Amino acid sequence: MRLGLALALLSAATFGTSGTFARSLIDAGWSADAAVAARVGIAALILAVPAALALRGRWHVARRSLNSVGLFGLLAVGGAQVGFFNAVRYLPVGVALLLEYSGIVLVVLWMWARHGDRPRKLTVAGAAAAVVGLALVLDIAGGADLHPLGVVWGLVAAVGLATYFVLSARVDEELPSVALACGGMAFGAIILVALGLIGVLPLDATFGPVQFAGHTVSWLLPIAGLSLVAAVVAYVAGIGAARILGAPLASFVGLTEVLFAVLIAWLVLGELPSIVQAIGGTFIIAGIALVRLDQMRPARRAVGDANAEPVLAGR
Repeated sequence: MRLGLALALLSAATFGTSGTFARSLIDAGWSADAAVAARVGIAALILAVPAALALRGRWHVARRSLNSVGLFGLLAVGGAQVGFFNAVRYLPVGVALLLEYSGIVLVVLWMWARHGDRPRKLTVAGAAAAVVGLALVLDIAGGADLHPLGVVWGLVAAVGLATYFVLSARVDEELPSVALACGGMAFGAIILVALGLIGVLPLDATFGPVQFAGHTVSWLLPIAGLSLVAAVVAYVAGIGAARILGAPLASFVGLTEVLFAVLIAWLVLGELPSIVQAIGGTFIIAGIALVRLDQMRPARRAVGDANAEPVLAGR
């Protein structure tokens, strides 16, 4: 249990570094789309060998899952990360991540509308708390100076995260999590590069020094941080945590990613949410925690569905 909790916290902390690493690249002239493509492309290459070993020759499983993996890479990986990294262009890292995590409320609404899975009282309370928290984070009444484009991109990331949760529960159970992560990131990178080559998305990159944590460093440092720390280490640690703790508890502990992201952004970038936004963030995390607790209740789950919950955050 201690090892599982340590891995889950390591996964959350490393996932929480992505916004800070991305900000240094974006400030240096990188487009958000180029940063995402580099992150997921390099991570997919590194995870290719572990994914092949996890499949153990069961390539028929990979072949029959191609459509699901492709959709996962397009929406849950590419959509969520492009939305989040573009939001970071205009918003503090912590605010952008809180907007993305509001996507869990969208999952509740989708399951209700699409499958008639009416939420129970605990889930309703959690969703209500998250909505109140979202209003506080945006500081609607106080007129916080939040760029509208940043808010829109944050909500795009929320839709991507919601898609991640929905698709993760529908992917072939025989497909290993590391293979899903590798395939999804590879497909996402291919799509982003293809869209960049035909001029649909800007793939701007600079290869000079960048500013990170108040120091001038090589552009390779944040790229390595995004791909190795915030992707490979984060995914592998998260998968290990889910194997030990079970997916529901591991994903529950994964909520600490928001706290780690805010702390890292404060220490490295000097970004700190206002008091109202901090209170709103607390409401959002509490609301998501209530939804998670409700999903972990035995009556909520069908027999044999122990692994249906998503393993990792949709970073």
